[in-house]
Amino acid sequence: MDVHLTYKATGLVMAGGALGAVLRFHGTQLAVRLGHTGYPFATLGVNIIGGFAMGVVAALVLRGHVGEPLRLFAAVGVLGGFTTFSAFSLEMFQMIERGQVALALGYALLSVSLSLAALAAGYAITRGLT
Repeated sequence: MDVHLTYKATGLVMAGGALGAVLRFHGTQLAVRLGHTGYPFATLGVNIIGGFAMGVVAALVLRGHVGEPLRLFAAVGVLGGFTTFSAFSLEMFQMIERGQVALALGYALLSVSLSLAALAAGYAITRGLT
């Protein structure tokens, strides 16, 4: 593997990951300012938005409209730093620990189904536009 390509790819992923993490942080702060602290609305929203965005990127990549550098930056970096599956898992675990099993299961169902639906919508819309 070309060392320069590896450095470039690493830099793209790092820059995108930093941007994605900052976007997630500000999304969480916005949810707190809006008073959404009892239910993980911020994480749910980030995962849905991230799913939609991943659908857009996937459609663009598969159609050949986006090259490898942009895929690395956007899909691996930004969306990898933005989406919050690890936070999702922790929040579910905490709900279960508090005895809120039904709430945790509902949260899991909403997160997975709506994120998947958003990804499909982003993919379909973008595919129709390109």
